[in-house]
Amino acid sequence: MFDEGTILQELTFKAIRSSGSGGQHVNKVSSKVELTFNLKESSVFNDVQKIRLLFRLKNRLTKDGILILQCGESRSQHKNKEIIVKRFIEILKNALKVPKKRRPTKIPKSVIKKRLKQKRHLSEKKAGRKKPDLQ
Repeated sequence: MFDEGTILQELTFKAIRSSGSGGQHVNKVSSKVELTFNLKESSVFNDVQKIRLLFRLKNRLTKDGILILQCGESRSQHKNKEIIVKRFIEILKNALKVPKKRRPTKIPKSVIKKRLKQKRHLSEKKAGRKKPDLQ
């Protein structure tokens, strides 16, 4: 698919302060990690893969084709960096997957006969409930 080592060199990381409650520690430490990846200028993917990624990730990309991910789950900057790299690779792998072409299955003749027999039986049952026609 793609070389993970090469793609990691194209990533840029930025540590920012995490939002929310936490007291003095959270106000001083930048533990939240922001990952940015420029898809359009990437040398890892070929043109076909770039088009697939642009299409599949269009709601996650900026206008310039940059993917931005953030992670502030852990109190550790290193742990957040690990989490976000794993998430990034998983997103790319899922976006590059080529879905299998669906082949419509043929309905067996026995199933068709059974359905028609049940329909006939039900219509005869309902016809038997009607009042007789006296003319």
